Amino acid sequence: MSRPAKLDAEEVDQRLQSLSNWKLREGKLHRDFQFENFDGAFDFMTKVAKVAGKMDHHPEWFNVYNRVSVDLSTHDAGGLTELDFELAQAMDRAAS
Repeated sequence: MSRPAKLDAEEVDQRLQSLSNWKLREGKLHRDFQFENFDGAFDFMTKVAKVAGKMDHHPEWFNVYNRVSVDLSTHDAGGLTELDFELAQAMDRAAS
């Protein structure tokens, strides 16, 4: 399966405008999610894990109690690709 190519800075900026609450941090898409409690955070991570597995694209994330911090990038492309933006959108849907 062919992996998507790294997006240039203009494409990243354009796609970033379509995402709420995501920002660029150290060359990665970043967002902090907060839930009512640990169960809510864990449910979110479970939903996202299933989507990410199907995409064969996995987030860098960190969970403490009701918070999940996420960084997305496509390591084999050396930066951001369409996969990162698709996963970010899936995460937004899972959090809503």
